[in-house]
Amino acid sequence: MTEVQQILTPDGQLLGEPPFGLDETRRLYRAMVAARFYDRKGSALQKQGRLATYAPFEGQEAAQIGSAAALRSDDWMVATYRDAAAMWFHGYPRELLLLGRMGDERGGCPPEGVLILPPSITVGAHMLHAVGLAWAAMLQGQDRVAITYFGDGATSEGDFHEAMNLAGVYRAPVVFLCENNLYAISLRRDRQTASVTIAAKAEGYGMPGVLVDGNDLFAVYGATTAAVSLARSGGGPTLIEALTYRLGPHTTADDPGRYRDPQEEAEWRPRDPLARVRSFLAQRGAWDEDWQQEIERDESSAIEAAVEAAEALPPQRPEEIFEAMFAEMTQQLREQQRELLAAEGEA
Repeated sequence: MTEVQQILTPDGQLLGEPPFGLDETRRLYRAMVAARFYDRKGSALQKQGRLATYAPFEGQEAAQIGSAAALRSDDWMVATYRDAAAMWFHGYPRELLLLGRMGDERGGCPPEGVLILPPSITVGAHMLHAVGLAWAAMLQGQDRVAITYFGDGATSEGDFHEAMNLAGVYRAPVVFLCENNLYAISLRRDRQTASVTIAAKAEGYGMPGVLVDGNDLFAVYGATTAAVSLARSGGGPTLIEALTYRLGPHTTADDPGRYRDPQEEAEWRPRDPLARVRSFLAQRGAWDEDWQQEIERDESSAIEAAVEAAEALPPQRPEEIFEAMFAEMTQQLREQQRELLAAEGEA
């Protein structure tokens, strides 16, 4: 069995050399706090009827922020509906992430220069897009990699096999990052696959498989940095399995109490990724309550501003559905749009 890579223990002790200094640790800790504030706000907004649905990621902040921090701004990111932290950290505006959850198509249009695809709702299919982007970059001689995020449940999909196989054959510069939070909705990982680990699946596709403590910011960053460096140097893809835990429900429509033992959650709570970085910083005089409160005030205000910006956008006009299909509308679409406008005028 592949050994789990760990640098920072749950109580903030070091087992190895940190991959960066205190200033960068503080910056990434702040990003993790911001991610948690966003996550809790998303759940609250859904309960208020202001979002259509929401998929919480509390407990997975280190897996997302630690991996995203290993990228360059010109690297591609292809993620899922549960990866808002990684997407935001890589440049996707929070107000657009919220818009998507409101059912507004404009949420799926990242700004120019932000190399992130809209969050994938279909489980697993987006991994193929990441391979395509990475392969295209390689063929065009671009010094660029792609990273794709997915859960343990996605590894049971045929798309996972196709993406891994294609990437392995063509040595595409792509990093597969599986956030193994132990459950595909209500189905435990050990009921999805007979493989001892998900990382072990990499061998069959001719690529390295890495098993890392997904709640360890330092270890996730280190593993992703190594995978990105390998991909960028022409060494091909890597599969990273980040062991973590979804502390909340699968979505706001889910009740994890129906399929999860409360004792299991109690065992994972002390492994909170934020708490271990906070403990590490506090032991070195780089964290105090005043700074924590400053972060929370600032990030709470930033998230409220994103919500306000998203909700302030005027509703889209029905006829706009015809305008987003192609760069220029076809004659058929123009005729359909005219028919809709005529019908609205008669109503």
